Amino acid sequence: MDTLPTLTTARLTLDRMTDADIPRLAELCGDERIAATTLSIPHPYSHDDARAWIACHAEIISAGTGYPFAMRLAVTGDLIGGVGIHPNPTHRRAEIGYWVGVPYWGKGYCTEAAREVIRFGFEDLGLNAITCGYFVGNTASERVMHKLGITPEGVRRQHYVRFEQFVDLAVGTLLRSEWQSR
Repeated sequence: MDTLPTLTTARLTLDRMTDADIPRLAELCGDERIAATTLSIPHPYSHDDARAWIACHAEIISAGTGYPFAMRLAVTGDLIGGVGIHPNPTHRRAEIGYWVGVPYWGKGYCTEAAREVIRFGFEDLGLNAITCGYFVGNTASERVMHKLGITPEGVRRQHYVRFEQFVDLAVGTLLRSEWQSR
């Protein structure tokens, strides 16, 4: 698949980010609490960071190596976060990642968006397994993985360096057969 479809849920629209999203993306990602829970969002986060991230989307979508979705409120179209899936077609697996702006924490948006992207991965991309990880201590992301039915597999100790500190990464996987049995 070399295009990014628009996905919808009860409360969200998941679609492509555009340059019009740069100010809002920089505002949401500029909160240090977002950067602290993700590997690739820098802090501080500038308009140039947002522009560069959006600019790389066309290439990864075209190559089939990533499907980065803007997470928007369906009613207003407001950007509230992002969710993406990065497939490895050779092994029919992918990794999913997500973040949501601080004003929208605790409302179930990540779970709702990730659930739809998982459906997209299994149904549209033909995947067999979807993995996810979170920094140990990020209880919100841990809860999202649990709600999605992702089976915890372990902790990769001091797996990454984030803000000059080693961080542990908890990982898990959801298999197609497990997803289908729900």
